[in-house]
Amino acid sequence: MTQWLFPPAPTPSLPIVGDPRRFPVRRILCVGQNYAAHAREMGADPSKPAPFFFAKPADALVVDGADPTYPSATANLHHEVELVVAIGEGGTIAGWAVGVDLTRRDLQAEAKPKGRPWEAGKAFDQSAPCAALTLGVLPDADAAITLTVNGETRQSGRLSDMIWDPAGIVAKANELWSLQPGDLIFTGTPEGVGPLNPGDRVEATIEGLAPLKFTVKS
Repeated sequence: MTQWLFPPAPTPSLPIVGDPRRFPVRRILCVGQNYAAHAREMGADPSKPAPFFFAKPADALVVDGADPTYPSATANLHHEVELVVAIGEGGTIAGWAVGVDLTRRDLQAEAKPKGRPWEAGKAFDQSAPCAALTLGVLPDADAAITLTVNGETRQSGRLSDMIWDPAGIVAKANELWSLQPGDLIFTGTPEGVGPLNPGDRVEATIEGLAPLKFTVKS
């Protein structure tokens, strides 16, 4: 029997719509600038031929209706609503969820021109709020994807606006890693990313999936 120096951390997991089981999360991969309009608003070329990835730790997840805390070391926290792909057995897509990639935009912007990693801007604690997982096929490949802050629409698009669709993203990720059950992939965000402040109420929706709602705690 393995003896631990201290008790291992619990396994991060997502609830599943209509199912008492939970989806154990192994790791989180994220696709950058996968909507052309968002790529342009971030000053990038939307015609790039291949997606690029960055990662968040699995314990960055915020689930079960919990509220994330406004992070330290930033004065410019941004929201990015995303379709989340959940990988199941055999490396196939098991289900889908609504997620928000929280970003310390000032730290990311500082890192970019210096060619430094994005972890401080992207992979911090509580940076990945996520709704419950819906198993099976995606209800609508052209579904509307929307994020509101305090009832005001900030982001609005359609999943069909993605440069790389979910199947293409999974295929490309499999060239770079061996995807395993429990992997999540945040597939990119439409235009309209913007700042969040303590007390802001966020609602992120994709038609056919369980919505994500949270309030930013101070």
